[in-house]
Amino acid sequence: MPDLLLEIFSEEIPARMQPRAAADLQKLVQDELFAAGFMPEGAKAFATPRRLALVVTGLPGAQADRKEEKKGPRVGAPEKAVAGFLKSAGLDSIDQCEVRSDKKGEFYVAVIDEKGRPTADVIAGFLPELIRKFPWPKSMRWGDGELRWVRPMHSILCTFDGGIVPFEVEGIASGDRTHGHRFMAPDEIQVRNFEDYEIALSRAKVVLDGERRTEQILEEAKALCATQGLELVEDAGLLNEVAGLAEWPVTLMGSFDEKFLELPDEVLTATMKGHQKYFSVRDPKTGALTNRFIFVSNIEAPDGGKAMRTGYERVLTARLSDAWFLYSQDLKTPLEEHAKKLNEVTFFESLGTIGDKVDRVAALAREIAPIVGADPNVAEQAARLAKADLVTGMVYEFPELQGLMGRYYAFAQGKDSSVADAIRDHYKPAGQNDESPQEPSSVVLALADKFDSLVGFFALNEKPTGSKDPFALRRAALGIIRIVLANTLRIRWDSRLEGAIQLFKNQQSQGFGTGSVVELVPFFHDRLKVYLKDKGHRHDHVDTVRIRPDGTLEDDLVLIVKKLEALEAFLKAGDGENLLAAYKRAGNILKAEEKKEGTSFKPSVDAALLKEAAEQSLHTAMVKAQETFGPAIEQEDFSAAMSALAALRAPLDAFFEVVTVNAEDEDLRRNRLALLAYIKQTCEQVADFSRIEG
Repeated sequence: MPDLLLEIFSEEIPARMQPRAAADLQKLVQDELFAAGFMPEGAKAFATPRRLALVVTGLPGAQADRKEEKKGPRVGAPEKAVAGFLKSAGLDSIDQCEVRSDKKGEFYVAVIDEKGRPTADVIAGFLPELIRKFPWPKSMRWGDGELRWVRPMHSILCTFDGGIVPFEVEGIASGDRTHGHRFMAPDEIQVRNFEDYEIALSRAKVVLDGERRTEQILEEAKALCATQGLELVEDAGLLNEVAGLAEWPVTLMGSFDEKFLELPDEVLTATMKGHQKYFSVRDPKTGALTNRFIFVSNIEAPDGGKAMRTGYERVLTARLSDAWFLYSQDLKTPLEEHAKKLNEVTFFESLGTIGDKVDRVAALAREIAPIVGADPNVAEQAARLAKADLVTGMVYEFPELQGLMGRYYAFAQGKDSSVADAIRDHYKPAGQNDESPQEPSSVVLALADKFDSLVGFFALNEKPTGSKDPFALRRAALGIIRIVLANTLRIRWDSRLEGAIQLFKNQQSQGFGTGSVVELVPFFHDRLKVYLKDKGHRHDHVDTVRIRPDGTLEDDLVLIVKKLEALEAFLKAGDGENLLAAYKRAGNILKAEEKKEGTSFKPSVDAALLKEAAEQSLHTAMVKAQETFGPAIEQEDFSAAMSALAALRAPLDAFFEVVTVNAEDEDLRRNRLALLAYIKQTCEQVADFSRIEG
């Protein structure tokens, strides 16, 4: 079956926009084809720095003919009803309809007999508008035209079944011509199908497939390093970016003066990656960076890249010299002196300066330190210095090195390793794949810094809304959750809120409102639910254990997870599943009776009123279970508590089988309802089983 080939040729498309643009082009064209009744066999989009391309395979030469009958209103129906029917059927006059009869009378029928349009005509019909409204995140106009595209557009290649699909977009007519590599093969290329197109581009020094360019760069870079006994420092983000900068990638190795190796590895990498898009190279024996780098060119040089390499090395040397100067200058000033400048930098309106934040975090760190097992003095010292590198020259040039540079400067100035590590780690975990800090001082500082931000912004009612979270508060809350759980910290945040708010109030001369701070614990719970769901836990199981018996939200995150793990292990066993069913039955009976009487039944059972053997056995089993259950709950041994509950399965089954709860004798009835309330209350000391679905 015929194929569609489309290419939009332009000036350089930013690398970061290429993958999304290719995906959008494929989806938009496919949607139009589906809407026109086509079911293509496949579609694939491509992006290079100068072109967006798409091939759609398995299209018929024309749409299928369409014959449809559409029943309309009765003969003699109101004029508006008839007019609406004609519009929906695409007809101009009622004379175009047939009149048919049924038991209820005569009615109009529109017989639509539409011949399928040639596929090329359908394509030519929707592509101009699709191109005009293409969803670039940023676009531009050029010259006198109205067309907006990411960069000035030069040509449109569009063919189907070996012929040109004719259309025009703002004076640019579609055709069968394109161009190869800008420098090595700039001549015009004529093609009419995808197979010839891909081959012609390859001959013209263009690798069309972005994945292939990426693989080629990676393989060549690794091979170059291997020949020197070295190892490439892989970086997926940088790899994708350089693959989007070259249509014909040529991978080469360069070097720089070994004296620059005295700079921290992170500075070397940031300089090479951030400014020059170079890859770092390390010695696999030591793990340290070497004075080599990998760069990707977009041209095959006649001299094998010798002159190009010299130029790349010269530019990098200048960049590294700048970094060397900044690093040397920063080291001349103690971190304590840098920290004083934080009083001149605003953190956020109504939340004071970064210096004010440092004071609050230091106070919080002293408060949290004993809980974590950290030295309060060390924690406070780390807090006082943690933000100092924000005003250094190096972090001004490379903001992504904040914390890291503070650690290097702290070591260089003789600070304790726990202080230096805490400076580096207090931003952690910075992302999903980032590890949580483990060293006590680092844990304290990371928690205090995030908690201060959460309390401050919630107090100003600057909490996240919908998809907007400009201050990364969701990430801060998730970071706290991960740190707490990774280190099994028994921190009750409910009791910390008032002190944190007071720290803000002490700094504000005109008072400080509490805003939405009361919503912080529910906010933590929302983030915890998301986190645990991503770990494979059911949302209803999480809801079951995060509520205290009194109905309030539990703020001890470790306790919640301990209960959750015990609950899920319990429910996997047959006794747990059956006990859950019995619990729900007891709860339903109680709910119905309490609704009738407008009161709740207290779990106070009169043993003298237990007449039936089954209810006596159940009560005995409850008392016995409590001997294990109570101490287990106190010791937070929820597995043992669940095992004690599991022993109730058989007596509960027997109770519901032979005992009539709503007995005619009112005393018996109330006593049996009290027994059910006793069971329900006992179970809910572990979890609110009523929230479990199914």
